[in-house]
Amino acid sequence: MKTRAAVHVEFQKPLVVDEIELPDPGPSQLLIKQFATGICHSQLHALHNPKTATPRLMGHESTGVVVGVGSDVTHVKEGDHVMVTFLPRRTVPGQQTPIPVVKWRGQEMRSHGNNSTWAESILADANFVVPLDPAAPTDVTAIIGCAVMTGCGAVLNTARVHAGDSVVVIGVGGVGLAAVQAAANVSAYPVIAIDVDDEKLEFARRFGATHGFNSRTDDAIARVVELTDGGADFAFDVIGRQSTVSTLLKYVRPGVAGYRPEGGTGVLVGVPRPEATLTVWDALLPGSKNFKGTNGGSPWPDHDLPMYVRWFQEGKLPLDQLVSRRYTLDQINEGIGALERGEILGRSIVEF
Repeated sequence: MKTRAAVHVEFQKPLVVDEIELPDPGPSQLLIKQFATGICHSQLHALHNPKTATPRLMGHESTGVVVGVGSDVTHVKEGDHVMVTFLPRRTVPGQQTPIPVVKWRGQEMRSHGNNSTWAESILADANFVVPLDPAAPTDVTAIIGCAVMTGCGAVLNTARVHAGDSVVVIGVGGVGLAAVQAAANVSAYPVIAIDVDDEKLEFARRFGATHGFNSRTDDAIARVVELTDGGADFAFDVIGRQSTVSTLLKYVRPGVAGYRPEGGTGVLVGVPRPEATLTVWDALLPGSKNFKGTNGGSPWPDHDLPMYVRWFQEGKLPLDQLVSRRYTLDQINEGIGALERGEILGRSIVEF
Protein backbone atom coordinates (compact mmCIF):
# COMPACT_ATOMS: atom_id res chain seq x y z
CA MET A 1 0.00 0.00 0.00
CA LYS A 2 1.00 3.64 -0.42
CA THR A 3 1.17 6.13 2.42
CA ARG A 4 2.72 9.50 3.28
CA ALA A 5 5.83 9.76 5.46
CA ALA A 6 8.52 12.22 6.54
CA VAL A 7 11.74 11.17 4.80
CA HIS A 8 15.22 12.20 5.93
CA VAL A 9 16.75 12.80 2.52
CA GLU A 10 19.91 14.77 3.17
CA PHE A 11 22.04 15.94 6.11
CA GLN A 12 21.15 19.47 7.29
CA LYS A 13 18.13 19.60 4.99
CA PRO A 14 14.44 19.64 6.02
CA LEU A 15 12.61 16.34 5.97
CA VAL A 16 10.55 15.72 2.85
CA VAL A 17 6.93 14.64 3.29
CA ASP A 18 6.32 12.29 0.41
CA GLU A 19 4.59 9.10 -0.64
CA ILE A 20 6.23 5.77 0.21
CA GLU A 21 5.21 2.22 -0.60
CA LEU A 22 4.73 -0.44 2.09
CA PRO A 23 4.79 -4.15 1.24
CA ASP A 24 2.26 -6.62 2.63
CA PRO A 25 3.07 -7.72 6.19
CA GLY A 26 5.51 -10.62 6.53
CA PRO A 27 4.81 -13.46 8.99
CA SER A 28 5.98 -11.48 12.04
CA GLN A 29 4.87 -8.04 10.89
CA LEU A 30 1.92 -5.71 11.32
CA LEU A 31 0.47 -3.00 9.14
CA ILE A 32 -0.62 -0.12 11.38
CA LYS A 33 -2.65 2.97 10.54
CA GLN A 34 -1.29 5.67 12.82
CA PHE A 35 -3.16 7.87 15.28
CA ALA A 36 -0.21 9.91 16.59
CA THR A 37 3.55 9.83 17.07
CA GLY A 38 5.97 11.65 19.36
CA ILE A 39 8.75 13.98 18.24
CA CYS A 40 11.67 12.64 20.25
CA HIS A 41 14.90 14.48 21.01
CA SER A 42 16.95 11.35 20.31
CA GLN A 43 15.89 11.61 16.67
CA LEU A 44 17.73 14.93 16.51
CA HIS A 45 20.99 13.06 17.09
CA ALA A 46 20.40 11.06 13.92
CA LEU A 47 19.29 14.09 11.93
CA HIS A 48 22.37 16.06 13.03
CA ASN A 49 24.79 13.21 12.34
CA PRO A 50 26.40 13.41 8.87
CA LYS A 51 27.09 9.66 9.09
CA THR A 52 23.40 8.78 9.19
CA ALA A 53 22.65 6.92 5.97
CA THR A 54 19.99 8.51 3.78
CA PRO A 55 17.26 8.29 2.68
CA ARG A 56 15.90 7.19 6.05
CA LEU A 57 12.61 7.01 7.90
CA MET A 58 12.47 8.36 11.44
CA GLY A 59 10.40 8.09 14.63
CA HIS A 60 9.98 5.32 17.18
CA GLU A 61 6.96 5.94 19.44
CA SER A 62 3.32 6.00 18.38
CA THR A 63 -0.23 4.72 18.64
CA GLY A 64 -2.30 3.21 15.85
CA VAL A 65 -4.84 0.64 14.80
CA VAL A 66 -3.87 -2.70 13.27
CA VAL A 67 -5.07 -3.06 9.67
CA GLY A 68 -2.93 -6.03 8.58
CA VAL A 69 -1.53 -9.00 10.48
CA GLY A 70 1.26 -11.45 9.61
CA SER A 71 0.56 -15.17 9.86
CA ASP A 72 2.73 -15.71 12.96
CA VAL A 73 1.35 -12.82 15.04
CA THR A 74 -0.92 -13.90 17.91
CA HIS A 75 -0.96 -11.14 20.55
CA VAL A 76 -2.92 -8.58 18.48
CA LYS A 77 -5.46 -8.75 15.66
CA GLU A 78 -6.98 -6.47 13.06
CA GLY A 79 -8.88 -3.60 14.63
CA ASP A 80 -6.83 -3.58 17.86
CA HIS A 81 -5.40 -0.32 19.16
CA VAL A 82 -1.66 -0.60 19.80
CA MET A 83 1.41 1.26 21.00
CA VAL A 84 4.65 1.12 19.03
CA THR A 85 7.94 1.27 20.92
CA PHE A 86 11.66 0.88 20.24
CA LEU A 87 12.33 -1.93 22.74
CA PRO A 88 11.39 -5.54 21.92
CA ARG A 89 8.73 -7.46 23.84
CA ARG A 90 10.85 -10.62 23.67
CA THR A 91 14.56 -11.06 23.05
CA VAL A 92 16.15 -14.29 21.82
CA PRO A 93 19.95 -14.16 22.35
CA GLY A 94 21.76 -14.11 19.04
CA GLN A 95 18.60 -13.48 17.03
CA GLN A 96 18.07 -10.12 15.36
CA THR A 97 14.73 -8.73 14.23
CA PRO A 98 14.90 -7.71 10.55
CA ILE A 99 14.10 -4.04 9.99
CA PRO A 100 11.13 -3.57 7.65
CA VAL A 101 12.06 -2.41 4.15
CA VAL A 102 9.86 0.05 2.24
CA LYS A 103 10.23 1.88 -1.06
CA TRP A 104 10.54 5.57 -1.80
CA ARG A 105 10.80 6.84 -5.37
CA GLY A 106 11.66 3.34 -6.55
CA GLN A 107 14.52 2.67 -4.11
CA GLU A 108 14.54 0.54 -0.98
CA MET A 109 14.66 2.40 2.30
CA ARG A 110 14.86 1.41 5.97
CA SER A 111 14.04 3.12 9.22
CA HIS A 112 16.71 4.62 11.46
CA GLY A 113 15.81 2.15 14.22
CA ASN A 114 13.57 -0.88 14.54
CA ASN A 115 10.51 1.03 13.33
CA SER A 116 9.60 4.35 11.74
CA THR A 117 6.58 6.16 13.10
CA TRP A 118 6.72 9.53 11.31
CA ALA A 119 4.25 8.24 8.72
CA GLU A 120 0.51 7.93 8.26
CA SER A 121 0.77 4.13 8.10
CA ILE A 122 3.71 1.92 9.03
CA LEU A 123 4.99 -1.63 8.70
CA ALA A 124 6.34 -2.78 12.07
CA ASP A 125 7.62 -6.03 13.50
CA ALA A 126 5.10 -7.30 16.04
CA ASN A 127 7.86 -7.67 18.62
CA PHE A 128 7.82 -3.88 18.99
CA VAL A 129 4.05 -3.52 19.31
CA VAL A 130 2.04 -3.63 22.56
CA PRO A 131 -1.78 -3.67 22.89
CA LEU A 132 -3.42 -0.40 23.96
CA ASP A 133 -6.58 -0.35 26.07
CA PRO A 134 -9.34 0.54 23.58
CA ALA A 135 -10.84 2.89 26.19
CA ALA A 136 -7.64 4.93 26.40
CA PRO A 137 -7.13 8.12 24.35
CA THR A 138 -5.08 7.50 21.22
CA ASP A 139 -3.31 10.87 21.02
CA VAL A 140 -1.36 11.55 24.23
CA THR A 141 -0.61 7.86 24.76
CA ALA A 142 1.63 8.03 21.67
CA ILE A 143 4.55 9.18 23.84
CA ILE A 144 4.43 6.16 26.14
CA GLY A 145 6.54 4.13 23.71
CA CYS A 146 9.65 6.25 24.36
CA ALA A 147 9.42 9.34 26.58
CA VAL A 148 7.29 7.81 29.31
CA MET A 149 8.80 4.33 29.35
CA THR A 150 12.33 5.76 29.42
CA GLY A 151 11.80 8.36 32.16
CA CYS A 152 9.48 6.35 34.38
CA GLY A 153 11.42 3.15 33.79
CA ALA A 154 14.75 4.71 34.77
CA VAL A 155 13.24 5.50 38.18
CA LEU A 156 11.27 2.29 38.68
CA ASN A 157 13.45 -0.35 37.04
CA THR A 158 17.00 0.95 36.64
CA ALA A 159 17.38 2.81 39.95
CA ARG A 160 14.52 1.17 41.88
CA VAL A 161 13.75 4.32 43.83
CA HIS A 162 11.78 3.77 47.04
CA ALA A 163 9.61 5.94 49.27
CA GLY A 164 11.67 8.54 51.12
CA ASP A 165 14.62 8.43 48.69
CA SER A 166 15.84 11.84 47.53
CA VAL A 167 15.88 12.29 43.76
CA VAL A 168 17.41 14.81 41.36
CA VAL A 169 16.36 14.98 37.70
CA ILE A 170 18.66 17.00 35.44
CA GLY A 171 16.75 18.18 32.37
CA VAL A 172 12.97 18.34 32.59
CA GLY A 173 11.84 17.87 29.02
CA GLY A 174 9.45 15.06 28.18
CA VAL A 175 11.61 12.21 29.49
CA GLY A 176 12.71 14.16 32.56
CA LEU A 177 9.13 15.02 33.50
CA ALA A 178 8.20 11.34 33.27
CA ALA A 179 11.06 10.58 35.66
CA VAL A 180 9.87 13.32 38.03
CA GLN A 181 6.34 11.90 37.98
CA ALA A 182 7.51 8.35 38.63
CA ALA A 183 9.62 9.51 41.58
CA ALA A 184 6.63 11.36 42.99
CA ASN A 185 4.41 8.32 42.46
CA VAL A 186 6.65 6.13 44.62
CA SER A 187 6.75 8.87 47.33
CA ALA A 188 10.36 9.92 46.87
CA TYR A 189 11.27 13.13 48.71
CA PRO A 190 12.53 15.61 47.87
CA VAL A 191 12.10 15.42 44.09
CA ILE A 192 14.39 18.11 42.69
CA ALA A 193 14.24 19.37 39.11
CA ILE A 194 17.35 20.91 37.52
CA ASP A 195 17.18 22.88 34.27
CA VAL A 196 18.36 26.12 32.66
CA ASP A 197 14.81 27.33 31.95
CA ASP A 198 12.70 28.73 34.79
CA GLU A 199 9.47 28.07 32.88
CA LYS A 200 10.35 24.38 32.59
CA LEU A 201 11.23 24.24 36.29
CA GLU A 202 7.83 25.67 37.19
CA PHE A 203 6.16 23.26 34.76
CA ALA A 204 7.90 20.34 36.51
CA ARG A 205 5.97 21.09 39.71
CA ARG A 206 2.81 19.89 37.95
CA PHE A 207 4.44 16.46 37.75
CA GLY A 208 5.55 16.21 41.37
CA ALA A 209 8.78 18.20 41.62
CA THR A 210 9.05 19.61 45.14
CA HIS A 211 12.01 21.89 44.35
CA GLY A 212 13.64 23.34 41.26
CA PHE A 213 17.05 24.94 40.66
CA ASN A 214 18.31 26.77 37.60
CA SER A 215 21.86 25.51 36.96
CA ARG A 216 22.60 28.51 34.71
CA THR A 217 21.87 31.15 37.34
CA ASP A 218 22.44 29.23 40.58
CA ASP A 219 24.92 26.75 42.06
CA ALA A 220 22.53 23.83 41.66
CA ILE A 221 24.94 21.25 43.05
CA ALA A 222 25.51 23.24 46.24
CA ARG A 223 21.77 23.78 46.65
CA VAL A 224 21.07 20.06 46.29
CA VAL A 225 23.84 19.07 48.71
CA GLU A 226 22.49 21.56 51.26
CA LEU A 227 18.86 20.52 50.81
CA THR A 228 19.60 16.79 51.10
CA ASP A 229 22.18 17.09 53.88
CA GLY A 230 25.11 15.81 51.86
CA GLY A 231 23.74 14.75 48.49
CA ALA A 232 20.78 12.96 46.94
CA ASP A 233 20.23 9.22 46.92
CA PHE A 234 19.68 9.26 43.16
CA ALA A 235 20.40 11.68 40.31
CA PHE A 236 19.21 11.20 36.72
CA ASP A 237 20.94 12.90 33.79
CA VAL A 238 18.34 13.17 31.03
CA ILE A 239 20.55 15.43 28.86
CA GLY A 240 23.76 13.51 28.15
CA ARG A 241 26.02 16.49 27.45
CA GLN A 242 29.58 16.65 28.73
CA SER A 243 28.60 19.31 31.26
CA THR A 244 25.88 17.11 32.78
CA VAL A 245 27.65 13.74 32.54
CA SER A 246 30.78 15.08 34.24
CA THR A 247 28.84 16.62 37.14
CA LEU A 248 26.13 13.98 37.60
CA LEU A 249 27.70 12.22 40.57
CA LYS A 250 28.39 15.50 42.36
CA TYR A 251 24.67 15.65 43.08
CA VAL A 252 24.62 12.36 45.01
CA ARG A 253 25.79 11.62 48.54
CA PRO A 254 29.14 9.95 49.27
CA GLY A 255 29.36 6.77 51.28
CA VAL A 256 30.40 7.04 54.93
CA ALA A 257 32.51 4.25 56.44
CA GLY A 258 30.96 2.74 59.56
CA TYR A 259 27.57 4.27 58.80
CA ARG A 260 26.37 3.94 55.20
CA PRO A 261 29.40 2.84 53.19
CA GLU A 262 27.76 2.85 49.77
CA GLY A 263 27.27 6.21 48.13
CA GLY A 264 24.40 7.47 46.00
CA THR A 265 23.67 6.51 42.41
CA GLY A 266 23.81 8.53 39.21
CA VAL A 267 21.83 7.24 36.23
CA LEU A 268 22.60 8.33 32.68
CA VAL A 269 19.29 8.45 30.80
CA GLY A 270 19.93 10.90 27.97
CA VAL A 271 21.75 9.74 24.85
CA PRO A 272 25.36 10.85 25.48
CA ARG A 273 27.37 12.75 22.92
CA PRO A 274 30.50 10.90 21.72
CA GLU A 275 32.75 13.34 23.59
CA ALA A 276 30.95 12.94 26.93
CA THR A 277 33.35 11.45 29.47
CA LEU A 278 33.45 10.72 33.18
CA THR A 279 36.56 11.03 35.36
CA VAL A 280 36.45 7.84 37.39
CA TRP A 281 38.62 8.94 40.31
CA ASP A 282 36.93 12.26 40.92
CA ALA A 283 33.44 10.90 40.43
CA LEU A 284 33.41 7.41 41.90
CA LEU A 285 36.17 6.18 44.15
CA PRO A 286 36.34 8.68 47.03
CA GLY A 287 32.65 8.40 47.85
CA SER A 288 31.93 4.81 46.74
CA LYS A 289 29.29 6.24 44.41
CA ASN A 290 27.48 4.26 41.72
CA PHE A 291 27.06 5.08 38.03
CA LYS A 292 24.48 3.36 35.84
CA GLY A 293 23.17 3.66 32.33
CA THR A 294 19.71 2.80 31.11
CA ASN A 295 18.37 1.87 27.68
CA GLY A 296 14.70 2.66 27.44
CA GLY A 297 14.15 2.14 31.15
CA SER A 298 11.33 -0.37 30.74
CA PRO A 299 12.72 -3.73 29.59
CA TRP A 300 9.35 -5.48 29.83
CA PRO A 301 7.11 -3.49 27.46
CA ASP A 302 4.19 -5.91 27.76
CA HIS A 303 4.08 -5.24 31.51
CA ASP A 304 5.32 -1.68 31.78
CA LEU A 305 3.52 0.15 28.96
CA PRO A 306 0.00 -0.92 30.02
CA MET A 307 0.90 0.12 33.58
CA TYR A 308 1.75 3.64 32.37
CA VAL A 309 -1.58 3.76 30.54
CA ARG A 310 -3.31 2.85 33.83
CA TRP A 311 -1.36 5.57 35.64
CA PHE A 312 -2.73 8.07 33.12
CA GLN A 313 -6.27 6.75 33.48
CA GLU A 314 -5.96 6.94 37.27
CA GLY A 315 -4.68 10.52 37.25
CA LYS A 316 -1.13 9.58 38.26
CA LEU A 317 0.53 10.57 34.98
CA PRO A 318 -0.97 13.68 33.31
CA LEU A 319 -0.11 12.93 29.70
CA ASP A 320 -2.63 15.53 28.59
CA GLN A 321 -0.38 18.17 30.19
CA LEU A 322 2.89 16.48 29.18
CA VAL A 323 1.84 16.78 25.53
CA SER A 324 1.93 20.55 25.07
CA ARG A 325 2.09 20.95 21.27
CA ARG A 326 0.51 19.17 18.33
CA TYR A 327 1.48 19.19 14.67
CA THR A 328 0.33 17.66 11.41
CA LEU A 329 2.69 15.52 9.34
CA ASP A 330 3.18 18.45 6.96
CA GLN A 331 4.35 20.51 9.94
CA ILE A 332 7.02 17.98 11.04
CA ASN A 333 9.92 20.34 10.29
CA GLU A 334 8.24 23.07 12.32
CA GLY A 335 7.99 20.66 15.26
CA ILE A 336 11.63 19.60 14.90
CA GLY A 337 12.74 23.23 14.86
CA ALA A 338 10.78 24.07 18.00
CA LEU A 339 12.37 21.12 19.78
CA GLU A 340 15.85 22.15 18.65
CA ARG A 341 15.30 25.67 20.00
CA GLY A 342 14.13 24.38 23.40
CA GLU A 343 10.64 25.79 22.96
CA ILE A 344 8.70 22.64 23.88
CA LEU A 345 7.36 22.21 27.39
CA GLY A 346 7.09 18.46 27.87
CA ARG A 347 6.55 16.66 24.58
CA SER A 348 5.09 17.41 21.17
CA ILE A 349 3.26 14.98 18.91
CA VAL A 350 2.22 14.62 15.29
CA GLU A 351 -1.41 13.68 14.75
CA PHE A 352 -2.62 11.91 11.62
